Amino acid sequence: MPPPQDTPYPGTVTIHVDASDTRQGIFRVHETIPAQAGPLTLLYPQWIPGDHSPSGPIAMLAGLRLSAGGKPLKWTRDEYDVYAFHVDVPAGVSAIDADFQYLSDRSGGYEMTDRMLDLEWNKVALYPAGHYSRRITFAPSVTLPHGWQFGSALERAGQAQGDTTTFKPVPFNTLVDSPIYAGQYFKRVDLTPAGGAPVHLDVVADEPKYLEMTPEQVQAHRNLAAQAVKLFGSHHYDHYDFLFSLSEQLGGNGLEHHQSSENGLGADYFTAWKDAAPGRDLLAHEYTHSWNGKFRRGADLWTPNFNVPMGDSLLWVYEGQTQYWGFVLTARAGLWTPEQFRDALAMVAANYQRNREGFQWRTLEDTTNDPTAAHRTGLPYRSWQMSEEYYSGGQMMWLAVDAKLRALTHDKKSLDDFARAFFGVDNGSFVTRTYAFDDVVAALDGVARYDWASFLRARVDALDPPLLDGVEGTGWKLVYTDQPSDYEKQYDSRPQSPRHLFNFAWSIGLTLDDHGQVNDVRWDGPAFKAGVSTGATVVAVNGQDYSREVLKRAIAAAKDGKAPIRLLLKFQGGYQTVPVDYHGGLQYPHLVRVKGTPDYLSEIIAARK
Repeated sequence: MPPPQDTPYPGTVTIHVDASDTRQGIFRVHETIPAQAGPLTLLYPQWIPGDHSPSGPIAMLAGLRLSAGGKPLKWTRDEYDVYAFHVDVPAGVSAIDADFQYLSDRSGGYEMTDRMLDLEWNKVALYPAGHYSRRITFAPSVTLPHGWQFGSALERAGQAQGDTTTFKPVPFNTLVDSPIYAGQYFKRVDLTPAGGAPVHLDVVADEPKYLEMTPEQVQAHRNLAAQAVKLFGSHHYDHYDFLFSLSEQLGGNGLEHHQSSENGLGADYFTAWKDAAPGRDLLAHEYTHSWNGKFRRGADLWTPNFNVPMGDSLLWVYEGQTQYWGFVLTARAGLWTPEQFRDALAMVAANYQRNREGFQWRTLEDTTNDPTAAHRTGLPYRSWQMSEEYYSGGQMMWLAVDAKLRALTHDKKSLDDFARAFFGVDNGSFVTRTYAFDDVVAALDGVARYDWASFLRARVDALDPPLLDGVEGTGWKLVYTDQPSDYEKQYDSRPQSPRHLFNFAWSIGLTLDDHGQVNDVRWDGPAFKAGVSTGATVVAVNGQDYSREVLKRAIAAAKDGKAPIRLLLKFQGGYQTVPVDYHGGLQYPHLVRVKGTPDYLSEIIAARK
């Protein structure tokens, strides 16, 4: 396998994708690849930025045929690398053609429906080995269903010819970083902040009614763009497109790119605004990645092409601080009220107080291996195995950093200053700047002198890290009552949500779906100690048919008695009644003020002028 070299690949690869077969979900691809006589290796992208793992869907590539001058060429797959294809280019040939299909995935929601599609170029492209991906030029074009419109960071090369659009040539890494969202029902909204680079919201929806937005909703999204630029003091794009699908059919998505992002939520995002606060931080999270993740990136995450393994050791910066700013910017923009922000944060904090027993044996930094180790599959005991805790655990750590910076400087400096110094450099530059642990420490020292190395190591590289000290450090504390917040209620009232679960993790130690199937059992929690297993189905509670309300009443009633809560379980074809000895009542997290302390948390989420 020729290793990648920082040298230009001769010529321009043309690639055309026919994405008009929405009924069968097939993307048909034709590439013309300049080539010289001799051996040539073509690669299918394996290590996908944003996935942080070797997740390229090679199994969905089918029908590969290589040819030159109309004559077929025999190819062989590499003996040890299923993502590599070898071909001998005959003498006198200046280019070869590659034809194949990408059979869009249906396992996690559709990539193509009869009303919209998500085209990710890494799934529909082969590229020559032996060169940095930025040194290989591609000239892309796409054919869409008649009448469809699209959004993309790619720039058009001229007027569309019928249903086919040709784009300006770009380096291959830019192509992979520039997906297309297209649909029958499409709306483009200008979010450009005053004096800033253009920013747009490109929305595709299941029906035209879901494209309707109130002026207040549009303004909140404009505020998001403005608040992000005020935070970082820079931008690293010529123009930015939020690609946003509102659908019950297209798979929900959240994936960062330098000049765009892929975002997918339920169809009623705008039309059920008052009842849909959970998940509304998605756009802010992915937008933040333009600075944190795409422009600044951990050194071991940068690779010269898409088939060199990535290292994920600094994802607690890449994703953890992005998760932090995602929440904060959502509140600063007015997409969340201050109360919704606090309620969302309380749920995160509660998980790290009561539902992450896995920190007894794993560190937060060790969970940066999860994208490769677990491939984001379901886990039988998530609280013990843990999964990518660098997101929300990292978020809690950065809250603690913000609190410490404010305390050290008597509220004169904050994590805002770190963000501007670390991510806001080289305004307008697209060139990725990598960093190591020591660079993070140095940037924090530049805001306020402190032993930041020890502070960070105690949270990312130690067992049982103190991840909740940021809550009290900002003037609030975590408490539990028997009533859920309005924010948490919205999870239970939206059964179409892919994240819809009934959460009793903080009390009896279970999360279940509408039908009583147990999604997770808290390790060493009451239900676990009684023998309840993930995958079991709760059929009845204390002799009554299962429902969420029946289980809630049983948990509440057990608080005043000594009798166990009796769960009738169906598991592996049999039935068993399990007594759960729990008498703590319903437990729902909330944040309340600590009297006599500075309210840093309210300052953190206040809109910047």
